[in-house]
Amino acid sequence: MSTVAARGDSALGRAGAWARRAPLLPALIFMIIVTQLPFLVTLVVSFMNWNAYYPNDRGFAGLDNFQSVLTDVNARKAILVTVLLTVGVVLISLILGLIVALLLDRNFRGRSIARTLMITPFLVVPVAAALLWKHALYNPEYGLLNGLLRGIFGDSAPQKDWITDNPLISIVVALVWQWTPFMMLILLAGLQSRPMDVVEAARIDGASSWQIFRNMTLPHLRPYIELSGLLGAIYVVQNFDAVFTITSGGLGTANLPYFIYQTFYTAHDYGRASAAGVVVVIGTIIIATFALRTVLSLFQEESR
Repeated sequence: MSTVAARGDSALGRAGAWARRAPLLPALIFMIIVTQLPFLVTLVVSFMNWNAYYPNDRGFAGLDNFQSVLTDVNARKAILVTVLLTVGVVLISLILGLIVALLLDRNFRGRSIARTLMITPFLVVPVAAALLWKHALYNPEYGLLNGLLRGIFGDSAPQKDWITDNPLISIVVALVWQWTPFMMLILLAGLQSRPMDVVEAARIDGASSWQIFRNMTLPHLRPYIELSGLLGAIYVVQNFDAVFTITSGGLGTANLPYFIYQTFYTAHDYGRASAAGVVVVIGTIIIATFALRTVLSLFQEESR
């Protein structure tokens, strides 16, 4: 009798589990259709010789597309630009975000308003932000930067063409402006989770602000710095909007996403474009793996 009751309880438990999971199935199926099936198709196409200009030459290419991506001069330049953009934007945004977070962690009148204003750049649509920098700030005729130069030095001020003279730096500055608030939010959350009683005890014992920051604040912020850097890298490595809008990939600013766009829509080489896309996905997965490990270690430290 007890065996029958146990089987009945287990059956009810399984039924209850499925009843709880059933409402999630449509969302799961939708996510698989939207994300996994396109990636599976991309993975298959990456092993094919498929160029719209040569429809009769379509067939299996093996690893030729990946070899072409990794040996092509333009692809290697795009990989280098992607690395430079990602490292530059993430490092500068981290440093500025840490400085702003330290300032906003202090008590002062209007702190909530200042926090809201600092978050605003991250809420702007990426294309709109790129257009803002290209036309409202960088434009040599009516841009704000040249207007400031005229206001300071008069009519004799040099009128710089900021994008032409410094194309990669122009993109980095625009992305730093947009991603600094993201870094600031994560680091500010880390600052506010500090054990303030320990900090106050260190101050009473005569520790200076620099000593507290170097020996207490910075070690506490280490997982938050790693998390914000890794999450920022995941998004910046895939950035397309700023490159396409500000420079259209010219002047040596074409990164891997823009290279994929050109290969797919201009050269119509679907196999090579898919291979380049798979390379970007693999790089993103590697970064995301480190990010997930950082998140798990952060939660483990918080639960202790």
